[in-house]
Amino acid sequence: MSEAAEPTLLVLDADPPPRLGKLAGRARVVHADAHTLGDQLPSADALLVWDFQSDAVRRTWPGEGPRPRWVHTASAGVDHLLCPELAASDTVVTNARGIFDQPIAEYVAGLVLAFAKDLPGTLELQRQRRWQHRETRRIAGTHAVVVGSGPIGRAIGATLTALGVRVALVGRTARGEVHGADELGPLLSGADWVICAAPLTDTTRGMFDARAFAAMRPSAHFINVGRGALVVEDDLAAALARRQPAGAALDVFTDEPLPPGSRLWDVPGLVISPHMSGDTVGWRDALGEQFLDLYDKWANGEPLPNVVDKQRGYVHSHD
Repeated sequence: MSEAAEPTLLVLDADPPPRLGKLAGRARVVHADAHTLGDQLPSADALLVWDFQSDAVRRTWPGEGPRPRWVHTASAGVDHLLCPELAASDTVVTNARGIFDQPIAEYVAGLVLAFAKDLPGTLELQRQRRWQHRETRRIAGTHAVVVGSGPIGRAIGATLTALGVRVALVGRTARGEVHGADELGPLLSGADWVICAAPLTDTTRGMFDARAFAAMRPSAHFINVGRGALVVEDDLAAALARRQPAGAALDVFTDEPLPPGSRLWDVPGLVISPHMSGDTVGWRDALGEQFLDLYDKWANGEPLPNVVDKQRGYVHSHD
């Protein structure tokens, strides 16, 4: 591509599409869907994965030959697009790190409060027109284990700490105040709240299984806002049937949308939400503005923030 030519930006679309009017005269914007993406990838200089629930990039990424020099996904996770060919290439991958941190933290805090104050029970009793006085729990002084030490996990920890919860943060390796993954077992046994906000990698897949749930207190509650495949869903259903843990909330699932026939809909003590923990009013606009800022840096040859370590599967931080 000559310096005078406009770069070709390929967009894997989702509805509503991103607002890219600011790129007029600066980029040739081409749109694709899951069916046409593979044919268009070799002619693109950059790729915006706006449809971050699609696995089309992973399925159609070219091996040898021309390919985009930069891929940006409008999501925190990158498991939907990473494949061996992309990981081995010199293509730079960036993500939407920073957009969803506080919204997800607030969502988790809301779930912790809902469980502690038995809001699901209150709503059910109201539906039954039953006046049944109960006592609820204070969350100040309780203990939480947050698995995932990236920005989302740290935001969750800070928000819960502000509510008086004592938080242990768990990452891949121990550093500073972060516990290593090898310490998770003992930490689970002392937790009132276990929150999963880890990236999905070969190491973390299925990490919350029957053994992990058996290590939790019968009074504990489990929350997953990371990726569905981090949890062995059948093991969680069996654990909740035994009331260990006492309850759980899933915002992400192995199969999304969750099929109407899934057994999870009927599991006692389980709160289900449709992958919405980070989606607050205006979130798509924030994602679009973030991409435009990154595009400016990329077009000017400046270093990009939010660069994903393609071998680890997430943005690596040394703090």
